[in-house]
Amino acid sequence: MALRVGTAIAAAIITLVGIPAATITARESGREDPGFVVIDEVAGQLIALIGTRPDWEHAVIALLLFRLFDILKPWPIRRLEALPEGTGIMLDDVAAGFLALMCGLIISHFI
Repeated sequence: MALRVGTAIAAAIITLVGIPAATITARESGREDPGFVVIDEVAGQLIALIGTRPDWEHAVIALLLFRLFDILKPWPIRRLEALPEGTGIMLDDVAAGFLALMCGLIISHFI
């Protein structure tokens, strides 16, 4: 339980720090979603890991699910990407993390 709470707190802090940081980086680089900004990936992956059993197999499942949803950006994730600046940069990955978390919890009941 402590691992889940700590992971959730870390994800929230990284998200809150990441929004202004991604905004500044996007403005200074002149790019809408600079590919070198990875704090959004960190936040999303941490969210995907919140409900994961603490073993490598389930961590790999969480990683694969997060990457799948981050790449495909199913509705409504793609709409979040359109939000301005750092908010859009961060929240599409946060949403992909939550979707991966939900799917991972379902999968963990069967394996």
